[in-house]
Amino acid sequence: MSFYPLFIPMLAMMLLTMIVWFYMYTLRLNYVMKARIHADKLHAPEQVSLLLPDHVNAPSNNLKNLFELPVLFYGVILVASQIPDHSIISNLAAWSFLFFRVIHSIIHCSNGKVLARFIVYVLSSLSLFVLIANVLLSLFNQQ
Repeated sequence: MSFYPLFIPMLAMMLLTMIVWFYMYTLRLNYVMKARIHADKLHAPEQVSLLLPDHVNAPSNNLKNLFELPVLFYGVILVASQIPDHSIISNLAAWSFLFFRVIHSIIHCSNGKVLARFIVYVLSSLSLFVLIANVLLSLFNQQ
């Protein structure tokens, strides 16, 4: 398989997910050890939400978000690589999606303002929708 430029933002999204995962467990484990919470009390997500403060749960909520729309991103990048779509629109949309998702994760993990997070979420979603539409057009133009 040859190099495909859109694999870079896709791999960067995967790296972001790994960073959030490590950050989440660092915060959680530190808090649980300091607060001396027994692991058996954390048997269900509802219990975790009750026992851990919002700033400790924020990265977990963000991690869940990283398995929602980004799944479409991964799929469309794989489809684009098979066409192959090398358009500037797809590249800009993919990099924009990555950029806005990084900002979204920073805001979310720092328990930042909900409105700011929502605006960045909408911008990332629009970037993804442009990418999907452009890949679809590229696919249909090849027929």
